[in-house]
Amino acid sequence: MQVDHTAPASWVNTRIKQDEVFKYMDHGRDFIPDDEIEAKIRVDEGKEPDPQQVRAILAKSMAIKDLTTDEVAVLIRVNDKAMLEEMRQTAFNVKQKVYDNRIVTFAPFYLGNYCVNRCSYCGFNHDNDTCKRKVLNDEEIRHEVEVLAGKIGHKRLIVVYGEHPKNDVDYIVESLKTIYSVKTKTRNGTNSIRRVNVNAPPFSIADLKRINEAGIGTYQVFQETYHKKTYARMHPVNTIKGNYNWRLYCMHRAMEAGIDDVGIGALFGLYDWRFELMALVYHTQELEKRLGIGAHTVSFPRLQPALNSIITPDWPYLVSDEDFKKIMMIIRLAVPYTGMIVTAREKAEIRNEAVMMGVTQMDASSRIEIGGYSDVVTAQKENKQQFILGDTRSLDALIRDLAAMGHVTSFCTAGYRCGRTGKCIMDLLRSGTEGKFCKLNAVLTFQEWLDDFASDDTKRLSQPLIDREINEIKQKNPQALDIFINYYERVKKGERDLYL
Repeated sequence: MQVDHTAPASWVNTRIKQDEVFKYMDHGRDFIPDDEIEAKIRVDEGKEPDPQQVRAILAKSMAIKDLTTDEVAVLIRVNDKAMLEEMRQTAFNVKQKVYDNRIVTFAPFYLGNYCVNRCSYCGFNHDNDTCKRKVLNDEEIRHEVEVLAGKIGHKRLIVVYGEHPKNDVDYIVESLKTIYSVKTKTRNGTNSIRRVNVNAPPFSIADLKRINEAGIGTYQVFQETYHKKTYARMHPVNTIKGNYNWRLYCMHRAMEAGIDDVGIGALFGLYDWRFELMALVYHTQELEKRLGIGAHTVSFPRLQPALNSIITPDWPYLVSDEDFKKIMMIIRLAVPYTGMIVTAREKAEIRNEAVMMGVTQMDASSRIEIGGYSDVVTAQKENKQQFILGDTRSLDALIRDLAAMGHVTSFCTAGYRCGRTGKCIMDLLRSGTEGKFCKLNAVLTFQEWLDDFASDDTKRLSQPLIDREINEIKQKNPQALDIFINYYERVKKGERDLYL
């Protein structure tokens, strides 16, 4: 029998603090101008832009300067194959300039799927009686982390919570403490989760301060769709999530609460991808203008099948592979400093191509059912998941594939321990300085993982890459060489979590 998971009305009715929305608005107006965006994407619609104009925009991106929304609109109109290739190459070059050849890996960790909202595209929809509901207790969280850190080798997680009293701020704070407390033995050393990013509902400033004090990395909330009419269609007005502006201004509240690394995103496929892409740029520009710090990460999940979703194969806004690739390269060009996350929603082939378009973060060995990491059954369970994964590669397999492409897998979390967050990290990324720190720490953590978790094939393929990176450090960063070599030798002997 299905357990009643309805939340008390007293809890639901007190969630939204309207004064914590209006205080950021401009005379009652939000910062997403629907009509203006629609006009920009329809100017010269279907007309190929002048190549010289496009190349001038690409040169601006290569100088690590943000693009204007008008410039983004020009790039959206590019359809010429040769010019698209120039855009792709520039996007990759921008990523290399800012982030070097590093790809950060993480795992999604769903702690509960109770939810009071009725999003019509989501498998966790409150009214979806086929969904099996569960919230992990302390012991279950520990078991999951022991697998994630002790068997797979992850060092960074994105924890995901539904909006429900069972997943409220008290639970979040306690679950973060539990995750950080787990220490595991590995083949040659020890491991633990060193950074936990949080994907959760919008909270009040007071609650966000508590979450910040628990030691999170990035606070992540996606608007789902920025298009107001579509948002209203997908999120019933009598639900918490039905309040568009409560969600839209959650990053303003997060920064006021002291969380200076925030992640934004849209669920591409709910509405016209061109509108959503433009709105993401408006969002990060608003954060920079009002709060002095842009989005630390931008995510662009593509709508996937979900249990009892209203989205059907003939839904008019589903995003093709070619348009999805275009979205990725334009985000990199428009917001050159930001981290870009492509998740295992996508198939392996798409994610491999994404690396060449400027993506910086990917998950692997992902399980998104509640308790899925310690569950010995490997098949995906539609009635326990928010959606179906497209890329089920193990972390070892992903790292091996990335190494074959010449990319170092970084498990570095040093920035958070050294204070390189918020405006500091943004300035370092824009100047290209952060890459010098990150290359050193990427090699150290990559070697850690290879020694502790890698298969023989992955180690064989990765060692020449490590050697190449060390030679590059010798040539380009000689002032840090002595301390790096010292740390590297100590890592090889079994010491862990050394960073510069």
